[in-house]
Amino acid sequence: MAIEHVAYSRAGLVGNPSDGYYGKTISVIIRDFYAKVSLYESPQLEIIPSFQDQSKYESIEHLTEDVRLNGYYGGIRLMKAGIYKFYKYCQEHNIRLPQKNFSIRYRSTIPRRLGLAGSSALVTATMKCLMEFYEVEIPKPILPNLILSVETEELGIFAGLQDRVIQVYEGCVFMDFNKDLMEKQGHGYYEEIPVSLLPNLFIAYRKELSEGSEVFHNNVRQRWLDGDPEVHQAMYDFAEYARIARDLLWAGKGEEIGIWMDMNFDRRKSIYNLDPRQVRLVDVARSVGAHAQFTGSGGAIVGIYKDDAMYEQIVKALQTENAVVLKPKIEPNES
Repeated sequence: MAIEHVAYSRAGLVGNPSDGYYGKTISVIIRDFYAKVSLYESPQLEIIPSFQDQSKYESIEHLTEDVRLNGYYGGIRLMKAGIYKFYKYCQEHNIRLPQKNFSIRYRSTIPRRLGLAGSSALVTATMKCLMEFYEVEIPKPILPNLILSVETEELGIFAGLQDRVIQVYEGCVFMDFNKDLMEKQGHGYYEEIPVSLLPNLFIAYRKELSEGSEVFHNNVRQRWLDGDPEVHQAMYDFAEYARIARDLLWAGKGEEIGIWMDMNFDRRKSIYNLDPRQVRLVDVARSVGAHAQFTGSGGAIVGIYKDDAMYEQIVKALQTENAVVLKPKIEPNES
């Protein structure tokens, strides 16, 4: 019998990208897109390639388009590194694994390299399958750390905890990555917020605007490590926006977090060199009265709309930009 687990895409509402800088952030799960991993016992351990790991192409143009959208690597390296990290975790915690092998495969509907956390979703689903197969319990607050280490320690990709936390907890979560707290307990403070407190949200993206998070983060990360006061102040500001938005949500004033999303994006523009085509999506959404910012590293945006009439205006306006617009499914029972 196959074991299957799913991890969903996500959108950072307020605070991002301070999650890799001891900041605070609020994120929501997006069930419209997911990575599904299937695992079943087999004589030998095998990682089965997905169509995203293809090595045969119709033409050189086809190969070029695949590289542009998916990068040079598919999901094999993520799964391989995930399995390695899981095994190392078990060794370090004196967990003896039974002598049995498995075959594992994946498929993903998450648009690649658009800031929707496709890579972390694949690793998260892989970890959940391994935990069930080997009957290993990993504490919920610690699991995101292990998932993050797959990319940061094994693959050398800079990333933060936000994606992994929301993909483990799901729903809507306020996260505080205070340095002292992280060092004291080994993880951040994760507060689940009822989805019913959220305002009306929309997601929009254009597939041709893909750019990996490693490209997005590199320069600012180095500036932060070098102690650049402008970058450090921006990270503090992002965290404050998240704290204020969190208080507004709990006070039943979800629609008021929109201005803090706008401020978050405008502050981001002050320290990052953003692709004008990606900024254009935010500007067009704002032009009809919506609030909007990037979901993550760029390529997709998340926003707030007042009512269905405004949503239709957003759809119409963004259609001129060749963008897909949708109302995200956050709860399991949403149609």
